Amino acid sequence: MKIAVAAEAEDTRVAATPDVVKRYVNAGADVVIETGAGAKARVTDSAFQDAGATIAASGVEAVNGADIVLTVRRPAPETLAAMKQGAMVIGALDPYGDEAGLRAMANAGVASVAMELMPRITRAQSMDILSSQANLAGYQAVIDAAEVFDRAFPMMMTAAGTVPAAKVFVMGAGVAGLQAIATARRLGAAVSATDVRPAAKEQVASLGAKFIAVENDEFKQAETAGGYAKEMSDDYKRQQAELVASHIAKQDIVITTALIPGRPAPKLINAAMVNAMAPGSVIVDLAVERGGNVEGAVPGEVVTIGGTTIIGHLNVPGRIATTASLLYAKNLFTFIDTCLIDKESKAFSPKWDDELVTATLLTKDGALVHERFGGAKPQSAA
Repeated sequence: MKIAVAAEAEDTRVAATPDVVKRYVNAGADVVIETGAGAKARVTDSAFQDAGATIAASGVEAVNGADIVLTVRRPAPETLAAMKQGAMVIGALDPYGDEAGLRAMANAGVASVAMELMPRITRAQSMDILSSQANLAGYQAVIDAAEVFDRAFPMMMTAAGTVPAAKVFVMGAGVAGLQAIATARRLGAAVSATDVRPAAKEQVASLGAKFIAVENDEFKQAETAGGYAKEMSDDYKRQQAELVASHIAKQDIVITTALIPGRPAPKLINAAMVNAMAPGSVIVDLAVERGGNVEGAVPGEVVTIGGTTIIGHLNVPGRIATTASLLYAKNLFTFIDTCLIDKESKAFSPKWDDELVTATLLTKDGALVHERFGGAKPQSAA
């Protein structure tokens, strides 16, 4: 069994770390890693070698003959073309709205697993890349805001007078939002938050933040069985926008985290709300890669509108690549160890019928097989 990791062309993270390489080797795998694959995450080739990996001169050489290819982003065309028929590609493959990209993987004859489709069930929590990376994004959003904000976060009582605490408002209390709340609270800010999911109210309060929402009947039914927020009615959006607009005008920092899988990010903050904020205010849009929650946010840029700075960094987990790689690599290892390796023979042996495999498998045997993206239901291996 050969497991390969190629360097990422457009990401600072790496899909394996020395710690998980040791685990793969102990599980019976030969691990091959492209030289420099971990450089942006501060992992050296020698560290990988010490863990038992072999270093390849190129990505093409690394994936040649591999049974499993680990990746952060979708593989480059030349890397995909170098993979053998039946190899399994595992990573954040971003399947939404890209039929051509999915067909390319199908045509390459690889079995592709999109880890962002992992079901949110207890058994899969340790494999959930969305949660592990969103957790870090929420943390980093507060750090990025603090860097730009030209005042202190905590209340300080000094002989010269009292410094008021920064007021931080977090929009969306999912994994990223909850970590943003916790981080802002640790820094001493006065924190409030909003979300359309009723369960979020208790979670926000448990972290010491104030919950802001229109709590009508629609709000009480605004969560899917999978734990995601539902799309709300226009009337609810109007009421919520009015409440939020008055609240935002009093805030120093706003962090937006609202995403709906497979759909553009909902617009939460319009230009009027931005202009109503006091000079020196900061907004961090964590949804900017999906169209953004904030009017005026620019993907990959920090812009100033009026007196408000809007931060639109891309790939926020990648801004702390060492930590992000550590968690991401463990997510992948847990999935592989659970679903793809025969413990007795130490061989590559996918459990095609496992619910975690069927939920995440995009392509197999030259075909697109995931029902959500136009494929047929995956067939069991003979």
